[in-house]
Amino acid sequence: MTARITRISPEPLHKTPGYHHVTVVESGRTAYLAGQCPLDRNGSLVGPDSVERQVDQVVVNALAVLGAVQAQPQHVVRSVIYVRSDDADVLTIAWRRFNSSALGPAFASASTLLGVAQLGFTGQLVEVDLTVALPD
Repeated sequence: MTARITRISPEPLHKTPGYHHVTVVESGRTAYLAGQCPLDRNGSLVGPDSVERQVDQVVVNALAVLGAVQAQPQHVVRSVIYVRSDDADVLTIAWRRFNSSALGPAFASASTLLGVAQLGFTGQLVEVDLTVALPD
């Protein structure tokens, strides 16, 4: 049995590019994942000049963490994508790459995309923060 998750986009609100305005978890346990960074297994930054390569590494890391708690991308109920840029085109590149990845179903829930001035590691361009309704 899995947690019952309902995703809602109320009629009076604007249409979204794939996410929902509200995600409701009816019952069950929740996991809060640490921000997933574009670091490889050795702790080295991947693709310091490439949003795309960094998104790909973040996806690998996020899928590994989800697997560690026996969850899948569709169990994500809240996501925040951080991109170190104030350029709307760069934010769009990150959003589209995340959504077209194996992690893509995670972004159908309540989701936020933010352009930020700085992230934790020198050269880091992206990070993702996920909240998960754990399956029973």
